[in-house]
Amino acid sequence: MSKTIFIIRGTPGSGKTTLARSLCPIDDICEADKFFERAGLYDFDPSKLGQAHSWCRREVESRMLAGVDRIAVSNTFTQLWEFEPYLEMAKLHGYRAVCLVVENRHGSSSVHSVPEDKVEQMRRRFEVML
Repeated sequence: MSKTIFIIRGTPGSGKTTLARSLCPIDDICEADKFFERAGLYDFDPSKLGQAHSWCRREVESRMLAGVDRIAVSNTFTQLWEFEPYLEMAKLHGYRAVCLVVENRHGSSSVHSVPEDKVEQMRRRFEVML
């Protein structure tokens, strides 16, 4: 079986983390949101979003360097360029990349209390390549 990275995309509340948990062990799920978790509490700071995504990329690459078989990266990735670095890493390290878009047909809201106007902005800019 080939090494695989699952790139999981969707708006907040769509079920990205839930899907990731069904695909990989919890320790091999990488999310920018985890950067903001401290002692079990989520403390989002928008000024550190760039740092969070850099941290997430490093977490994925460290797992690839360790040869982990199945990795999931679960972020909103509303625009195609946002997950390009993961596709490049996959190619470099010999991983098959599987991109999954999670729809929010069940109408759930974000566990991180993302305001609805921000979620709507994400919906409007969400890009898909078929």
